[in-house]
Amino acid sequence: MTTANLTRYALAAAARGWHVFPLAPNGKTPPRGLTAWQHRTTTDPATIRRIWERSYNIGIATGPSRLVVIDLDRPKPGEQPPPEWNRPGINDGADVFANLCEHAGQPLPPETFQVRTRRGGLHLYFTAPEGAILTNTRGSLGWLIDTRANGGYVVGPGSHVSDQDATGTYEVLHPITPAPLPAWLVERLRPAPLPPQKPVTVPLASDRRGSYIRAAVLGELNRVTNSPPHGHNNALYLASVALGQLVAGGELNAAAVTSWLTEAATQIGQPYGEARRTIASGLRAGARRPRTVAA
Repeated sequence: MTTANLTRYALAAAARGWHVFPLAPNGKTPPRGLTAWQHRTTTDPATIRRIWERSYNIGIATGPSRLVVIDLDRPKPGEQPPPEWNRPGINDGADVFANLCEHAGQPLPPETFQVRTRRGGLHLYFTAPEGAILTNTRGSLGWLIDTRANGGYVVGPGSHVSDQDATGTYEVLHPITPAPLPAWLVERLRPAPLPPQKPVTVPLASDRRGSYIRAAVLGELNRVTNSPPHGHNNALYLASVALGQLVAGGELNAAAVTSWLTEAATQIGQPYGEARRTIASGLRAGARRPRTVAA
């Protein structure tokens, strides 16, 4: 895929209101050095033309794009279905999805924007529901079915990926406006209610200096736990940067900070793996500007 074609695909996605960001050439992850991709997404044509002067692949951030993408994958070579899906007619994620719809007494979802993935699977793009905050799932709907919503991204059409398990290009099959996510799938994907929040214990010295550091830590933890639904990941990143400065200055222990922030993030429903990646990214950014506290 040429740079010009990748730019054209990135601009086409942005024209639909989808927020894009660069992925590594021939890859599925952000390029080395691009930390916190969530803060680097754009729909600005001039910015896109400048970024895609290099042959970057295209990431589409599903949350700010108001998208829910259902990923119907194909098994990897040698992969066998789990016992509950090991039956005739079930060969891949598309078969599982059709079976899921049948058993729910629901028709297959209406025509919507579709992309053929590099391994022959499908990405089904839907508009996110109003008033419901959906996050990423892996296998919760069934074998070989993942979803991407708030906090996630998909490899956009036009991208070419070379990997050991398969090489190919993401191709648009149906370039139509995404349909709304059916209500029954909204309910299936709605996160379970969160348990009551409990204070995060921060055992620090009680002298004046320790009290100052404790207040700084609790302030950042409150930033996370009181963040709005669409701002959880951003708040976690900013808190990680701020506390990362104190870690770099020798005032706090990195492992303790990671533990406190992870506990705060999971209390508001952030997926564990995603939270840990955001925290690590924020701590690295904070380390570039060490901060100390006067005795």
